[in-house]
Amino acid sequence: MAASDRMVLGPLVGSIDQGTSSTRFLVFNAKTAELLSHHQVEIQQKFPKEGWVEQDPKEILKSVHECVERTCEKLQQLNIDITNIKAIGVSNQRETTVVWDKTTGEPLYNAIVWLDLRTQSTVERLLKRIPGKNKAFFKFRTGLPLSTYFSAVKLRWLLDNVEEIRQAVDDGRAMFGTIDSWLIWSLTGGKNGGVHCTDVTNASRTMLFNIHSLEWDPELCQFFDIPMEILPKVRSSSEIYGLMKSGALTGVPISGCLGDQSAALVGQMCFQDGQAKNTYGTGCFLLCNTGQKSVFSEHGLLTTIAYKLGRDKSVCYALEGSVAIAGAVVRWLRDNLGIVKTAQEVEKLAAEVGTSYGCYFVPAFSGLYAPYWEPSARGIICGLTQFTNKNHIAFAALEAVCFQTREILDAMNKDCGIPLTQLQVDGGMTNNKVLMQLQSDILCIPVVKPSMPETTALGAAMAAGAAEGVGIWSLNPGDLTAVTCERFEPQINPEESEFRYARWKKAVMKSMGWETSEAPPNVDHPASASPPLRGAEFPSCPYTPWEDERHLHLTG
Repeated sequence: MAASDRMVLGPLVGSIDQGTSSTRFLVFNAKTAELLSHHQVEIQQKFPKEGWVEQDPKEILKSVHECVERTCEKLQQLNIDITNIKAIGVSNQRETTVVWDKTTGEPLYNAIVWLDLRTQSTVERLLKRIPGKNKAFFKFRTGLPLSTYFSAVKLRWLLDNVEEIRQAVDDGRAMFGTIDSWLIWSLTGGKNGGVHCTDVTNASRTMLFNIHSLEWDPELCQFFDIPMEILPKVRSSSEIYGLMKSGALTGVPISGCLGDQSAALVGQMCFQDGQAKNTYGTGCFLLCNTGQKSVFSEHGLLTTIAYKLGRDKSVCYALEGSVAIAGAVVRWLRDNLGIVKTAQEVEKLAAEVGTSYGCYFVPAFSGLYAPYWEPSARGIICGLTQFTNKNHIAFAALEAVCFQTREILDAMNKDCGIPLTQLQVDGGMTNNKVLMQLQSDILCIPVVKPSMPETTALGAAMAAGAAEGVGIWSLNPGDLTAVTCERFEPQINPEESEFRYARWKKAVMKSMGWETSEAPPNVDHPASASPPLRGAEFPSCPYTPWEDERHLHLTG
């Protein structure tokens, strides 16, 4: 497109895509969904102790400012008028927990990342207060099992272990939020009138939110001993929250907010019951839209809020299979083993051999998520011989991502009753053609990748542009330019796929039971020494109408 043509592009929408590994700001044409420009900054992850994963909230915020400014500079170089940017959406890594001081605007501790495992002892202490130590006790209220994954136990750990946070709570200075809340508050003024809010999709990942009433649940807050006054106000995923208060886009409304996986579901146009997508990022997340009905899994999947695209719109739900480690295994090969210098090299190494030669890799660095929810698991590489080399390990790492997705898809098919006939995919790892072909081979169904893989950012932009008071984006897929797709068809016979999958499942069994939360002698392990929980005992989960006979079945 010539520069003179770009002057009349019409309304544009910006999208902040804050992920585990990087922050990006992308700008889309609201009429065509064309990506016009973007900028990306990698985010440092800190590993202060085994199983601990942290990030600096100020670094995250700084990266957002940098990405916005640099993208605006690039647009101006393309002769695109940035005053045409009419709205901004936010998508974010979910569950990652931040507590900050509303009087100074400063974080009171590093963000505890969703992958972090330090809260295992907290989970075990909480389980002791639940009848039968049932991890699924709150499932029909929250959609979630009790796990290290979700924000409530991370917040409980912070309250138990960080004196500055306890003091700030006592003084009425503390604010809690997931990354979306931290960013929206900071970008809309921070300590000078910033808006403290979240959306329903992110709230549904805290374990403090009732996914039926769409409100913070007082009894859950009492169980976790979380003061409700530190929680953000819950809003829909598509409405004006506030205006940007600094930088090149001062005055532009922030009007869309979706947890990254919900954003990808919207960006893939999965608005109908039964439509599903799989996102390959730091982790791997398969979501299936179940419409206005909350479906509860019998096979280890989560029930989560898919989106609520407007204050007066209905909420839609999804079944989700969550895999902790996908792209993170490539980063591990690069940063920990040093067998590659860039992520792209993993594809090259794997392509050179085309097989793992009997080597299987279970990257359970943060335990196993769906369908097992087994925090005691740890990563293993097995089936090694003297012939095994780094190429085989690279291939096995990619294969592991595909096997984990197969486990999730099997569970999804059982819960939904109608097997998927193809898998829609997105995320950074989908640029790896070896991975995509492997995925099709292992699932025995086609894998369909859109030509524009930035569907997470696109989904947040769509929510922002469609908000009441903005109204520049139609959510009718027919109004957008047709998205071209690349298809990967299975190239191996189903018998070979089943054989490799069975071997993988055997390796998964070997990975379990490696770790306990009890610290060995002479090891500093504050998580295991944290004070007892002060919350009320929970002898029974209060009955609510939607639980009916399932409540009785759950609690025995």
